[in-house]
Amino acid sequence: MSRRCKAASERLATPVIPVGAPGFAGSKNLGNKLAGHALLDHVIGTVEPTEMTPFDINMLGEYNVAGELWQVAPLFAKLGIRVLAPITGDARYHQVAGAHRARVNMVVCSQAMASLARAMQDRWDIPYFEGSFYGIGDTSSSLRTLARMLVERGADDGLIARTEALIESEEARAWATLAPYRARLEGKRVLLYTGGVKSWSVVAALQEMGMVVIGTSVRKSTAEDKQRIKNLMGDDAPMVDQIPAKQMYAMLARGDADILMSGGRTQFVALKTKTPWLDINQERHHGYAGYAGTIALIRQIDAELFNPIWAQVRTPAPWDCPRPDPLPQAAEGGARDSGRLRASE
Repeated sequence: MSRRCKAASERLATPVIPVGAPGFAGSKNLGNKLAGHALLDHVIGTVEPTEMTPFDINMLGEYNVAGELWQVAPLFAKLGIRVLAPITGDARYHQVAGAHRARVNMVVCSQAMASLARAMQDRWDIPYFEGSFYGIGDTSSSLRTLARMLVERGADDGLIARTEALIESEEARAWATLAPYRARLEGKRVLLYTGGVKSWSVVAALQEMGMVVIGTSVRKSTAEDKQRIKNLMGDDAPMVDQIPAKQMYAMLARGDADILMSGGRTQFVALKTKTPWLDINQERHHGYAGYAGTIALIRQIDAELFNPIWAQVRTPAPWDCPRPDPLPQAAEGGARDSGRLRASE
């Protein structure tokens, strides 16, 4: 396969990359890993960037879902941090090919791309960390970690001061915007049925609003992801693997959760139980990353929970309501007499 791809590259004057995934083997995460290995073997390190700075980073496992990369890009721009290569959301070939010159790698989706980060550390001495831009606290923590690691790799010390100033400003603005929503959402119960990095990163965002996560799915989560959940929710964190539709239906019908946050495949379970539902997976139309994205997430949750449609659909239909007692009828003789009177008239 490699020889054929090489011949095609020469004939088309365009890189043709072999990816060993026979029959699209395995799950989506396995496919991402195989693609990451293909990038490592055939793309990364094949082109030198035209310009390099001490503030260059890669974001691994960042797929720009609903434009989420564009929500955090303005934060990087204010700090002078350059995303050399987002792998692979919104990336260009030459960016990925020159990714070996980054100073730090941030792993956004550890299940899919942690192995690529480890390989790049071994081959090009690029340190990495696993972070998240979901939630106010995690966004600030990721920015601080990036700043610290970049300074350790040669960036100027002023980056840390600029980062702290930006965090203070952005957090103040975000919390002021979210204050009215917290008053409405505090204590609301959420069933989070997703997996991977969102199994813990979204939990942090919900807890910041005082919401209660009654269960979070760990179907595609790593051991590190599960440990982060325990750090957030305690050792007895309600982690679930896969919930059969019948069991989920029973949970929602009992009112165990006020809202289900999941992918599109389980939305109909929520709708059948007249439970608010919010898409949290990659098919969604709203980005939830960074400070602006967290505000967007909370607004969407509030809009779903307090949509007046739920009060309407939960109200019994008129034909299901008990009928009122019939009106008392006049005595049979009186009715006949009044009928004859009207006829004679």
